[in-house]
Amino acid sequence: MDLISARIAEAEKNGAFDDLPGAGKPLPRVDDPENALIRRIMEENGAEPEFVSLGRELRRLRAELAGVTDRTKRTEIMKSMSMMEARIDMARKAWAR
Repeated sequence: MDLISARIAEAEKNGAFDDLPGAGKPLPRVDDPENALIRRIMEENGAEPEFVSLGRELRRLRAELAGVTDRTKRTEIMKSMSMMEARIDMARKAWAR
């Protein structure tokens, strides 16, 4: 028996694994096993994917556009919105990998 197996067996014998949260329950369904750990850590720490924060910024730009009547300023905001939509698309594709 190697050192790791011996330590696990000793911890098990001493009850270190008794009464763990979720004991006896099925493992949660994971659609993306490659990124499951990363996603769980992000959720536990209040982080969010980039496309979520970019989407919030896009909504802010849309609200700003609704209140602007100056043609030059509207054009600037629409350009920013277009760039933001492209960034969101790239971030979503990167997240899906």
